[in-house]
Amino acid sequence: QLQLVESGGGKVQPGGSLRLSCVASAGALEYYAIGWFRQAPGKEREGVSCISSGHSTNYADSVQGRFFISRDNAKNTVYLQLDSLKPEDTGVYYCAGGGFAGLHETDYEYWGQGTQVTVSS
Repeated sequence: QLQLVESGGGKVQPGGSLRLSCVASAGALEYYAIGWFRQAPGKEREGVSCISSGHSTNYADSVQGRFFISRDNAKNTVYLQLDSLKPEDTGVYYCAGGGFAGLHETDYEYWGQGTQVTVSS
């Protein structure tokens, strides 16, 4: 079983950067694929990026070239670097763990509580 905790959210101006962290407080994260999702107010949750246990990565078209996912298994942590942020990137960001690295919620079994990202001037 995996317990995930996100951190690193905050408020930033358009064009700014944030680095989100997803730490496994229980369980060994290295055996799992990890995905990042976000949910904007009034919208459905959407897949943003994912990384397999073998470090293969994938990104939604809307964040390609601006967001970068990585993992440090020694620290039991997956990171999501958010660069060139736009107001439409605002939302609650969740990390999730599962057996398959995809961008669909059904690919994941374990979920964190989320961290708020607000992009506004």
